[in-house]
Order: sequence, then C-alpha cells, then structure tokens
Amino acid sequence: MAEIIGVIERLWRYPVKSTGGERLDSVEVDERGLAGDRLYAVRDAAGKLGSGKNTRRFRRMDGLLRLSARLGRRIDGPELFDPLGRPVDRPTAFLRAYLQREDVELAREDAVSHFDQRPVSVLTTATLDWVRETAPFTAVDERRFRPNLVLRTPPGTPPFVEDTWFGRQARGEAPDSARLAFVTSSERCAMTGAPQPGLPRAPEILKAIVHAHDGRLDALAEVAAPGRLRVGDRLTLD
Repeated sequence: MAEIIGVIERLWRYPVKSTGGERLDSVEVDERGLAGDRLYAVRDAAGKLGSGKNTRRFRRMDGLLRLSARLGRRIDGPELFDPLGRPVDRPTAFLRAYLQREDVELAREDAVSHFDQRPVSVLTTATLDWVRETAPFTAVDERRFRPNLVLRTPPGTPPFVEDTWFGRQARGEAPDSARLAFVTSSERCAMTGAPQPGLPRAPEILKAIVHAHDGRLDALAEVAAPGRLRVGDRLTLD
C-alpha cells in the first residue's frame, strides 16, 4: 500500500557547490538530479573541488558558505553573491581574491561529479525538530544541512524516519512528478556547524548527530524517473 510520508515544504538548489543556495517553487529533475544543482564548483589547479573538508576529491576552502549563488533562468553560468548579498561581476577573479588563492576558478562539472554521494537530499521536519530540541541554545536552520527537499511530516513522526525509506521509491502526486529511489544517508562533517549568513559557528550540532545517530542525517536518493517536483506536493512512498 502506498504511504504518504510528507508534503514538500521547501525546495533548494545549490548552483555552486559549498555555497548558499536558492529556494524554488518547482524544479525539473533529470537523471543527474535537480536541474542545475551543484552544476558548478570552485576548483583548484589540482582538480579538487572547494568544500568544507579535505579528501581525495575535495579541498577545504573556508568561507564558501558565506557566499551564495542563484541560477534562475541563466544558461551561461550562475550568479554569485558576496557575503553581503551583492552580485559579483567576475566570479573567478572575486574567488581568487576572496579565498586568497590564485589557482581557483569557477568551473562547470565535467567528467568528475560534483556530488559527494547521491544527487538528491531529503530532510524531514521531524528530524529538524529533533536537532532543535537537542541543541536548544543553537541557531538550527535547514541551511546547515543543505537539503534539496524539506519534507513536512505528520505530527508524531519520529526523528530519523528517513532511515526507514532506504530501498524504496517515492514520487509526488502530479502525473509528471519525478520518482526518487532512497539509498542511504549523508555522513555529516564540520560544515553543519560552519558559520554562514545569519548562522554563527555551532560545532555542538555535529556532536549531537554523531552521538545520537552515528553522524548521519537525511535520506539520499537517486532519480528513478525524471519529472518535476513542486512545493506543496505530497510525497508518496511505494
């Protein structure tokens, strides 16, 4: 039997990886993910992508979360905004001065994916409410977790309900809705507590998630069928 797991309350797209995103009313979803999501990244001369951590693929570049990006209807690249919300005319030149690195550029995705793991992140209000209750003296905001979908769940839904979706698929109610296949959850890093506009540094958030849930939070999905997602759509689990 199909099960309604929640209503899409907000949709987020992040045109430039590791910077702030833009809220949408609806979005096309293809095999890669939300159209334009993480399509660009800050890349250094070694080919590593700017992030909040150092790995084989990523290089820590502090300060990216203070920036934001918007794609809108643009097809020639995203619009980048500085920490005060002002548009940047020459993104690469600005990034080199802002990060104090001469080897970085704003680059479009090529053969190397810009996604950490799976392309779509879904986070429930039940889990967000748990974070707020666990860290009551901290500014908790969904932007710290960078979800694509924030799903309003029914009253009484337990936190981390996302774990129960793995191995199943969900879709919106419209005939042209995209279908998502839930696979796993995100392993959170220091970015959850990194400062960004309106949000001070908050390392206690990551500590709480590590202690309670092995550092994991959300549901990551692949796109099982392309389509559209809209704010207000009920998401039904197969």
